[in-house]
Amino acid sequence: MRVVSGRSKIATQYGIVAASQPLAARAGVQILERGGHAVDAAIAANAVMGVVEPEMNGVGGDLFAIVSESSGAGPFGLNAGGWAPSGLTPALLKSKGLTEMPFGGIHTVSVPGAVAGWVALHQRFGRLPLADLLAPAIFYAERGFPVSDVIATRWAQWTDKLSADANAAATFLPNGRAPRSGELFANRDLAAVLRRIAGDGAAGFYAGPTAAAMLECSQARGGTMTADDLSDFEAEWVDPISTTYREWRVYEIPPNTQGIAALIMLDLMEQFPLRDFGFATAASLHVMIEAKKLAYADMLRYVADPKFGEVPVDLLLNKSSAKARARLIRPDSAAMRVKPSAADSVTTRHGGDTIYLSAIDREGNIVSLIQSIYQGFGSGLVPPGTGFALQNRGALFTLDDQHPNVLAPRKRPLHTIIPGFMQKGELRVGFGIMGAWNQAQAHAQFVANVVDFGMDIQEALEAARFTKSTFDGVDVSIEALVPEPVRVELKRLGHDVTVVPPRSGVFGSGQAVMSHDGTRVHFGASEPRHDGAAIPEAPPVFN
Repeated sequence: MRVVSGRSKIATQYGIVAASQPLAARAGVQILERGGHAVDAAIAANAVMGVVEPEMNGVGGDLFAIVSESSGAGPFGLNAGGWAPSGLTPALLKSKGLTEMPFGGIHTVSVPGAVAGWVALHQRFGRLPLADLLAPAIFYAERGFPVSDVIATRWAQWTDKLSADANAAATFLPNGRAPRSGELFANRDLAAVLRRIAGDGAAGFYAGPTAAAMLECSQARGGTMTADDLSDFEAEWVDPISTTYREWRVYEIPPNTQGIAALIMLDLMEQFPLRDFGFATAASLHVMIEAKKLAYADMLRYVADPKFGEVPVDLLLNKSSAKARARLIRPDSAAMRVKPSAADSVTTRHGGDTIYLSAIDREGNIVSLIQSIYQGFGSGLVPPGTGFALQNRGALFTLDDQHPNVLAPRKRPLHTIIPGFMQKGELRVGFGIMGAWNQAQAHAQFVANVVDFGMDIQEALEAARFTKSTFDGVDVSIEALVPEPVRVELKRLGHDVTVVPPRSGVFGSGQAVMSHDGTRVHFGASEPRHDGAAIPEAPPVFN
């Protein structure tokens, strides 16, 4: 099957920012044109994303990033995932009659890590003042911006949730409804929050008026968050985990994220001649779907905050084990259930809203960055006078005290959001595809598209995908771009196929940037399943 791309990849010897909303990508490019590092551009773009795509991300959520320097240093990983409040325990929730983690409300709110992530990235790599990086976001928050197509549609889907909280409704439902495509929306409360961060850094968020508003929101609803929970939190630099796939090395953020599932999946897929099977054939899709089941079973069983117990990363990324485990994939039938699996005792929510962006500067420094408040508008709670929703990331804990991902004070939950990075020789690619549990399986498909099927980064993002949001059974969603005879053959193999139209949010959406270090040519891509764009930096012809 030949992949026909709807867009061409961007190519330049200068920088590129790729984001799911063009105003955010352009804000990042403005920073590049002022001499900023790719990290500066990513922070600026992310800050604007929190303004223009508030159902997906914002300062009330978490952040993860991988940074690769043009000098060859790195990649460096950043975990800015927040922890549970110090008073939030399984015993407390069980005393309230809860037998599993709720999916919304104050007891799903963990400390937002995104601002701490910005500060850590800026302190290590930034070249321009933080106030400069946040200036575009402040501009759009104060003066307003036209809401874009896909975002308007998704925003409206959360009307009932927003209506349940007075602050959320006042902020995000002006005139009693979600803004429509092309309508102007401003968020002056959020502009004030961003100004405090611009002036005081982390202290402008984790202390002072913004922190007080978060604590007021928590206390009014019986939450347990304390001032120390906020002020003590810091982002953590981590060593990315990796595996080889054919001749490439692929990197992910280590646990507590699902990134390891993408690597396990690739180790399993490597045991099969996918190139010979061909792209989007029943044989190649069957292998990848079955590899997904095995990889996610291991991820659900073992992944949790490593500060609270050992996660057997080396065991899970063992090539010999992968060879043995790959033999569980039967070429003639789909597996109904695979082991090990903790799907009955771990929270396995299907929803999740996230943004992913990537940036490269003229020197070739690359940032792969993902940020989220989890479900649409997170917990559904907006602290008074702040203009942002608090995440519901704590919903991904379990109350099963025998599971490594059990809720505990100041523990980070199993996390869905993951930035990706891959390299071979002079080629380096920062990539990511958002969408809850879709992410690891989408990462593996992107890598296979590049490595096995010879696609460029734009084609690899646009190509037909599958996704399986559940952890047992033979159900799978297949994009309508996959030919009908292939879908029929998958059904014959036992897959319960749901056909989903093209350009659907079911399969997430992604961005990518790539550097060819030999030619110093940079490439960018943004897929058409969202509103996004990859925008190149302009050369300084007028200076």
